[in-house]
This record gives sequence, structure tokens and C-alpha cells, in this order.
Amino acid sequence: MENFQYKYYLDEGIGDIQDGNYKDAVEKITKSIKIKNDFAVSFFYRAVAHQALEDWDEAMLDYTEAIRLDEKMTDAYYNRARIILSRKDIENPKIENAVKDLEKALALDDKFLDALYAMGAAKKKLGEYKEAISFLNRAIEIEPDAINAKALKKLIQTKYL
Repeated sequence: MENFQYKYYLDEGIGDIQDGNYKDAVEKITKSIKIKNDFAVSFFYRAVAHQALEDWDEAMLDYTEAIRLDEKMTDAYYNRARIILSRKDIENPKIENAVKDLEKALALDDKFLDALYAMGAAKKKLGEYKEAISFLNRAIEIEPDAINAKALKKLIQTKYL
């Protein structure tokens, strides 16, 4: 019965995420975690709901726990990096931590288009423009119509190089 209950609450929470009911999702997935606290997927989806609610610190904690439980959770590394790169409430976010997470995501999936773009953006923020372009070129190789990668590459080339 216990096994069924944790899965029931997790599935309900994922459904709430899909419906945009993020607070309900957090409540249901928390119930799932109270029943079974060693399932990385539960922490990942609760982090997704926290991220949607802009509860950044809670999302970071849950992504970190998901990674602790499953070191191959590519999307958790990527999403954690995205939070670092996009936070406006911290004066000096640790871009280097985002780079480490993106490196891990790309080690697990070297064709992860969004991670390649994010790495280009992170390297730009660090002033490592040639490296940024290298990652953006990899993204464009995989997806020739990668509009964001092309635009960021053009910006770096015209403004910073």
C-alpha cells in the first residue's frame, strides 16, 4: 500500500504541474516524499513546481537532493544552472556553479541543446567570449535553426570581440 501511495501523490502532483497548479503540486509531492524520501524523481518535480513559483532556494535544495539521489539526472543539473543564471534577486550569482552544473549535464548528454545555449550565456557572463561562441556553435551544428544561439553569437561577435 505504501508504494502505491507515494506514487499516487507524485502522479497527482505532476498532473498539477501540467495544469499550472504549482502550490497544489508542492503539497502533493511533499506528501509523496514523506512516504518515500529516497526517490529522485519526486524531488525533481517538487523543484520544478518551486521553480515555477519562483521559490528559488527551495527549488535549488530539491534539485540538489534529486542529484544526490541520482547523479545522472541531467535535467536537474540544467535546471539548477538556469536558476543561477536567471536570478535577479542575488547581486553576484555564482556563475561558476552554473558552469559546473552545465558541464555535468553536457557530460551526460553532449547534444543537450538548451544546456549548450545556457553554457554560451554563462561563458558570456564570465567574459569568456570565445568559449561562449564555441558552445553556441555546437548548438547551431545540432540545430541549424537555433535562433537564440545565433542571436547570442552575433551579439558576442559584434559587441565583445
